[in-house]
Amino acid sequence: MFAERVEEFVSRRFVPLRAALVAVLAAGDLALMHRPGGAADWTLVAAAYGTYAAAARLPAPAVAALAVLLGAAEAADSAVLFPVKAMLAIALFELAVRRPAAELAAGAAAFAAAVAVGWIGDPPGDVAPALFRVAVFLTVLLLAGAYVRSARAAAREAAERAAADERAARAAERTAIARELHDLVAHHVSSMVLRVGVARHVLTGAEPRVRDVLDDLHATGTAALDDLGRLVAVLRDPATVRDEPPPVEPAALPAALARAVERCRAAGPAVEAAVDPAVACLDAMRGVTLLRLVQEGLANAARHAGPDATVRLSARVDGGAVRLVISDDGRGGPAVPGHGLTGMRERVDLLGGSFAAGPAGRGWRLTAELPPPQEVRA
Repeated sequence: MFAERVEEFVSRRFVPLRAALVAVLAAGDLALMHRPGGAADWTLVAAAYGTYAAAARLPAPAVAALAVLLGAAEAADSAVLFPVKAMLAIALFELAVRRPAAELAAGAAAFAAAVAVGWIGDPPGDVAPALFRVAVFLTVLLLAGAYVRSARAAAREAAERAAADERAARAAERTAIARELHDLVAHHVSSMVLRVGVARHVLTGAEPRVRDVLDDLHATGTAALDDLGRLVAVLRDPATVRDEPPPVEPAALPAALARAVERCRAAGPAVEAAVDPAVACLDAMRGVTLLRLVQEGLANAARHAGPDATVRLSARVDGGAVRLVISDDGRGGPAVPGHGLTGMRERVDLLGGSFAAGPAGRGWRLTAELPPPQEVRA
């Protein structure tokens, strides 16, 4: 806990607070204990504080400059020797926390050399105790810096381990979902497609409308199997499909939208569609999103509006933005929104667009707007 508190205090966001604290302590020392003797002392302590203020971002240059100032203060036997020495010590601590061992050793040597300037002319017997005091002080200071540095490294390693564990858990979850999709959903869909194919061959004398329904069921089931295959691949290893082409090329988007409209009509409702030809020029991401919104929106209308309803679809490109409106005059949408509406909202949110769906008169209305590519959120 103590290491975390110290680590937080020495982080860059607390630089102004530390600078203010040092300024208060220096002011108290200058006012109560080591009063400056004149303009030279004031200039020296002001230069020292200005240099210290840069220690959080430039610790090595700050330590070197403060060592020079301390040497000058020692040589002149200045009255502000203590505050300058304290600022150098704090800057050296910043150096111990942030920079490699080579720079730290150079900073410690500069500190010792600056202090040694004050020993010039002292009796030899006084140098050894002074040298010992400096060694003890530097040892404690550098050990404290090393402690905080190791705490920061341990925190980073813990965060990396947690992130790796989270990625592994997500990968395991994706694999389990992919397995269930493949073994259960894909199996049942494949079985249904196979049976519809058998029915198409057996019912050779069936009415054309029955044949059309069977053909549509077979095509839809086959497309669903393809989509499930892609989804299983993405769940098992997203990196393997990252560079694959999108499910629908932009130029083929109008035809894909037309097929979705025909599928809705086949389910019963009348559909009035107005699709801007400019959708063929959309980028792949917005094109796929538009297609999924239309497919899900029309499927919801066919499911909930009723066979006697009229569904109106409008998809247009206006100033680079894509605007989609799907409305019906049927019995209305679901009483409780399901996963389909949630999925559509999530798709639009990923592109930084807007999405709304809800009752409108007797029926239901869905609106979505996809912004131009340069406005899509990262």
